[in-house]
Amino acid sequence: MPTVIVTVVLAFLGYLATYLNGLRLAQRQARLARINQQLSDFYGPLFALMEANSRTYDTFSATYARPDGRDPFRHEIPPTEEELAQWRTWATTVFIPTIRAMRDVVVGKADLLIEEEMPQALLQLCAHASGYEITAARWAAGDYEEHLSLIPFPGRELREYTRDRFTRLKAEQARLLGHRSGRRPPG
Repeated sequence: MPTVIVTVVLAFLGYLATYLNGLRLAQRQARLARINQQLSDFYGPLFALMEANSRTYDTFSATYARPDGRDPFRHEIPPTEEELAQWRTWATTVFIPTIRAMRDVVVGKADLLIEEEMPQALLQLCAHASGYEITAARWAAGDYEEHLSLIPFPGRELREYTRDRFTRLKAEQARLLGHRSGRRPPG
């Protein structure tokens, strides 16, 4: 009789261990799938667009820098008509489409946020994009009185946010995949 009890207890413990291990693996797979989706559909595109926008803006600023190194919009001397015309070209072909794409990621994929509430930097980005819609519409009508969005771009905050969240998710992804440093093992 004691042998039967021990056998039943061991069988039950084996079943329980198998069940708990399966549950743990399923939860890990679900977490990995969520992180993969957050990276591929939200934080990856947002990070790439933000980095591209920042680098392009840095190029614009360097190309049209004043003798003291500052760009025409961060200077006490107002931009010239030529500088404003160049800005409109860069803004309509690069900057506005990029911020629209960033806004579309935020609006269309907000369910993939890490946070429970929309971060201020993302709200400011959406408002900035909308502000540029007005400016671009005025340009299309031949009104060049304004040259910037009515709402400031949250450059530093958004860059920090996207870099931090992307890096954090990549580290979590690597951990779930069993990679210590976040890089794939050789071979």
